[in-house]
Amino acid sequence: MASLKELKGRINSVKSTQKITKAKQMVAAAKLRRAQAAAEAARPYAERLSGVMGSLASKVAGDSAPMLLRGNGANQRHLLVVVNTDKGLCGGLNANIVKAAKAKAKALIAEGKDVSFYLVGKKGRAPIKRDYPNRIAKHFDTSEVRQPGFEEAEEIADDLIARFEEGEFDVAHLVYPIFKSALAQDPTVDQLIPVPPPEGDDAMATAGEGAVVDYEPGEEEILEDLLPRYVKTQIFGALLEREASEQGASMTAMDNATRNAGDLIQKLTIQYNRSRQAAITTELIEIIAGAEAL
Repeated sequence: MASLKELKGRINSVKSTQKITKAKQMVAAAKLRRAQAAAEAARPYAERLSGVMGSLASKVAGDSAPMLLRGNGANQRHLLVVVNTDKGLCGGLNANIVKAAKAKAKALIAEGKDVSFYLVGKKGRAPIKRDYPNRIAKHFDTSEVRQPGFEEAEEIADDLIARFEEGEFDVAHLVYPIFKSALAQDPTVDQLIPVPPPEGDDAMATAGEGAVVDYEPGEEEILEDLLPRYVKTQIFGALLEREASEQGASMTAMDNATRNAGDLIQKLTIQYNRSRQAAITTELIEIIAGAEAL
């Protein structure tokens, strides 16, 4: 049984940890408001851009379509672009993202496809590298910047497009979390390259159903500029969703840790009081026994 001194030390240690988790919870809550606002503000632009691209893509077909839209005609080599966080202490967020990436990889491998990984962020590297040590195409580090922005998204997109044009892969999938709330961040897998054309209803809704739209210059020239911008926008949106998801998951995890620390302090305090009471009772019994002996 632990001594009173040991119990007192454990209580003080847990109290110190509780102060740290409470502080991290408050910091995450403050950052979450900004990150959530940025992620939600980027969604309408991405949806609108997707609709405009769909309207243009419906007018271009065959070999006249840009390579980013029509692909290279193959479907054998798949690249999974996995967007993880750079910091831990955010619950099961990174584990869920890695789980979704591994599930997609297993499904593709079962179909006889060649799979490789393009890892963004630090926390997803170890588990994926452990299971797929020879399938890592590149690590992209975003920990050197305080807040990853469009510049980092543009760098990632340019690298991916260059790799696609050089024939390193046929299809790229983007694996990232979508921020729902502080309690829910859903991992999702979307095709990134070749750019998937939106469904017909979305394209018609953007252009206006039944409307006749003339483009100047031609659709092919506009798509040549629009498709790389679309890829950059998708990656930028994934980075924003990651930041919001990270802060939301961190706030929830630190809140749970603070509550658990409080419960542990309460249990240790009860144990400390019982041990102290037992020690006092033992001393009284010894004193009384000694007095009776005299």
